[in-house]
Amino acid sequence: MALPSLDSSLQGIPKNVLAVSMETKYQCQQCHQVLRKPVQAQCGHRFCVHCFKLLTSSGPKPCEACQQEEIYEEPQSILNSNEAFPDNAAGREIASLPAKCFNGGCSWTGCIKEYEAQHEGKCEYEHVPCEACQVLILRSEKERHNERECEERTLNCKYCKVSFNFKQIKAHDEICQKFPMQCKDCGKKKIPREKFLDHSRSCAKSKTACPFSEVGCKAVIDNGKHSDHEQTNVMEHMRLILATSMVRLQRPEAPGLGEWQEDSGIGLYRAPEEGATASAATVGGGTAASGQTSGLDHKVTVLENIVCVLNREVERSSLTLEAFSRQHRLDQDKIENLSNKVRQLERTLTMRDLQLAETDQTLRELQFCTFDGVFVWKIADFSRRRQDAVAGRTPAMFSPAFYSSKYGYKMCLRLYLNGDGTGRGTHLSLFFVVMRGKCDALLKWPFSQKVTLMLLDQNNREHIIDAFRPDVSSTSFQRPISEMNIASGCPLFCPLAKLTDSETTIDLEPLSYRKSQRKQELSPLFQHHFNII
Repeated sequence: MALPSLDSSLQGIPKNVLAVSMETKYQCQQCHQVLRKPVQAQCGHRFCVHCFKLLTSSGPKPCEACQQEEIYEEPQSILNSNEAFPDNAAGREIASLPAKCFNGGCSWTGCIKEYEAQHEGKCEYEHVPCEACQVLILRSEKERHNERECEERTLNCKYCKVSFNFKQIKAHDEICQKFPMQCKDCGKKKIPREKFLDHSRSCAKSKTACPFSEVGCKAVIDNGKHSDHEQTNVMEHMRLILATSMVRLQRPEAPGLGEWQEDSGIGLYRAPEEGATASAATVGGGTAASGQTSGLDHKVTVLENIVCVLNREVERSSLTLEAFSRQHRLDQDKIENLSNKVRQLERTLTMRDLQLAETDQTLRELQFCTFDGVFVWKIADFSRRRQDAVAGRTPAMFSPAFYSSKYGYKMCLRLYLNGDGTGRGTHLSLFFVVMRGKCDALLKWPFSQKVTLMLLDQNNREHIIDAFRPDVSSTSFQRPISEMNIASGCPLFCPLAKLTDSETTIDLEPLSYRKSQRKQELSPLFQHHFNII
């Protein structure tokens, strides 16, 4: 007999979950914990289905429990997945055993079945490892730990929005191009680091040296007053330029014939004839006027050469600046195109999210929808919902929609757990609502079928039943022109004092049948649940 496939990837249930001492027959022979989904081998020993699959994953093996008991009989004591079967009897016995939570501070109690279904892996007092730093923390504090305490958590830089590890975020602040800085000169705050240099150059209160400082101007001026300084000191700047040029021309060593002279990085060539002429003028002793004229002509020629070189440098800088400007415009256009694509993708994602939400809503409606006029509405966590109704946070509840037939009337229920109107605070109020459906054009209006409301006592002692015939003149039963008509029903349906464990039923006539409801014994855990049919 092949072992059927069971969906379980967990070992046995911890022993300390049991509220009573554990019997040996409920213990897994492999993990020595309480059996989870027990299977029985050919030799009679029981194992968790997960443990048994691990044992026999590489083929049949001898049963160690049989060997320890010295009753080893081959082939009966050979563990083989083809010879084992699920032990459902033991599983039911284990499921009914009393259980308690072993986590400190947790007061949960129940049975093993409820522990597996409702509490295991969900206890707020359980210590679980953090996925990032592996530190053990309470499950209830996991979210706070991930957001505030975890040393390995990932954070987004609040300035540039780039993700970083928590340990790296402080180092990133030192180089973040979006980090806000403050100008010490004008006091302006929140200047991004990437724009701080441009601000320093353009800040009206920032002081920089005069552009003519290289030729001797020692003035330090506010950025906004450079033009005024240059206009008022034109002559002074020209004298400094002339003096600097003269100093550079008058070198102490006379260069050889046909050699280059260096002046401020500009190559000036002196021909042999010029050198000979200069020597002849010095030695020959011509007139003083002719000597001065020759010197001035030479200086003018040198200055003209300097101006020509500077003009070429200015032209080259202008071309470079223009090329940078064109590249900047191209980059801006590319950034704008990418931004448009990002916005388009965001709109597409938003539309997808809306479509998914609509699909989820449709699936939820289909999950609870019925088409026979009999509807079961199960309301969980009654105490909390009742408190919300008393506090006014959620005074009314709507049931999922249901139908009288596949192409029939669409309806739902409206429930006030703290009463409505004359029943507020004293009664449970229950109302019937006719909704707009896709087949309304095929139906007979106004709605005239008899409505029966029933609150069933889960102890099967005292049921509460109310029924009414629709008032065909009321707008509540006309063909809906909006999503749902005005609710109509019983504001004094059931005194709140009578609510314990119950099921509530609504039946639409003239249906010739009703679904049979099989009653099951409910544990005290569900004593505040009730169903609306």
